[in-house]
Amino acid sequence: MSPTAALRAGTADLDPPLAALDLAALRANAADLVRRARGLPIRVAAKSVRCRAVLEEVLGAELTAAGGFAGIMSYSLREAIWLARHGARDILLGYPSVDRAALAELGADETLRESITLMVDDPAQLDLIKTAVGAERVSPRICLDVDASLRIGPLHLGVRRSPIRTPEQASRLARLALERGFRVVGLMTYEAQIAGLPDTNPAVRLVKWASAAEIGKRRGQVLDAVRSVVGELEIVNSGGSGSLEVSAASPGVTEVTAGSGLYVPTLFDGYRSFAPRPALFFALPVLRHPAPGMATVFGGGYIASGPAGKSRVPKPVWPSGLRLIGTEGAGEVQTPLSGADGLAIGDRVWFRHAKAGELCERFDTVHIVDTDGTRTAVPTYRGEGKNFG
Repeated sequence: MSPTAALRAGTADLDPPLAALDLAALRANAADLVRRARGLPIRVAAKSVRCRAVLEEVLGAELTAAGGFAGIMSYSLREAIWLARHGARDILLGYPSVDRAALAELGADETLRESITLMVDDPAQLDLIKTAVGAERVSPRICLDVDASLRIGPLHLGVRRSPIRTPEQASRLARLALERGFRVVGLMTYEAQIAGLPDTNPAVRLVKWASAAEIGKRRGQVLDAVRSVVGELEIVNSGGSGSLEVSAASPGVTEVTAGSGLYVPTLFDGYRSFAPRPALFFALPVLRHPAPGMATVFGGGYIASGPAGKSRVPKPVWPSGLRLIGTEGAGEVQTPLSGADGLAIGDRVWFRHAKAGELCERFDTVHIVDTDGTRTAVPTYRGEGKNFG
């Protein structure tokens, strides 16, 4: 899955290292996400984008809703506040925040309080938020994060997120929140073991099927318990780019989340439920030839988060036939490649990153290229001087 000729030609006059985004592929991926969401609005996971111009492409200039997409899932309260200052009016934090200064800023600004929904899964978080925002005077919006992992005996399949799992635990937290002056407006279940696992073998597919059945039933029970305490909820959020169909079909879910499916990193190459088009690439220049059939490019050590291993390293995709060297991999300032016959000094090699938005932490600018070769340079979060952790 290499960059198109239009993308390569549209950036040919630029000196690498550079990051480039295929606009046609991005739009095709966005349309496919909307199709797979089956009519439910898609909340955009900002951590998987990390570029305000791309958020505007899918959510509109006001960063709020357009064409099947509605709202942002932010990964940092400071990020959420920054996006709200740029016009976003529907931001759900995907994770709890204990940033006291940011919480105080939220508490002091009515627009921020109405635009941003905090995520909680522990009474201690409620206490910290209440102290920081001055909850005697204001009523922050909160969403309950409920664990969606699959447990089979001693096995825990999924990510380690919320300690809230049962209807009783969720209703107890909702009641405590109400007593302490919070508005409980939502509930989230993120089934990472479905959304983040490619369909590599029958065993994985069986686990994903069993997990979907289990969380579908348990989510309904949790929803009933929470509604008995707080009434109807504005937000019942679920899913990820790899599980939109499953989440959208689950009773009670009001919205799904996606972000990585816009860029399509290499971790999404093994899914069977959809056929996305890679949109985001980066190019590195050839510096030298350390041996026959080998070329060394500048930089490249853009390793993705998660368990260390081959699945987290970038992949050379053009010219074809290039491979990382097992003894060196992708290096801090240089990356040797085998299969490099025909590459000359100064040529460029195109790569794909293993995860989506993390690549934007390596570049100040993304060059967006349309099918006619039109190119627009836009800043990433990093290019706007923002680092939210």
